[in-house]
Amino acid sequence: MDVVLMQGFAGLMWLLSMALIVFSGFALIDAAVRREDAYRAADKKTKPFWLIVLGIAFVVNLLFPILSFLPIIGLIATIVYMVDVRPAIRALPGGGRSHRGSSSDGPYGPWNGGR
Repeated sequence: MDVVLMQGFAGLMWLLSMALIVFSGFALIDAAVRREDAYRAADKKTKPFWLIVLGIAFVVNLLFPILSFLPIIGLIATIVYMVDVRPAIRALPGGGRSHRGSSSDGPYGPWNGGR
């Protein structure tokens, strides 16, 4: 009976670890695709700051077991990004995403000089 409980607990901890890795990985990728100026416009530190913090959280979640305090600190940093920084950046025009259009594109599409 005890072996079954321990295996169940180990399985639950493994699932939680995987969920933390996926959550922090998503936040890291999301932070990477946002524009640098969007962070400053939303007054939420800088893009390199959040990439470093979320990158460290991702690596910590990969290397340390869930029962230590380091993944919990990484989880807190990831939650702060997801509930505070990300919504503020997404509220900006364009959602803070990198725009890969032509340099002659205006806010409503290509600018053709009034022709």
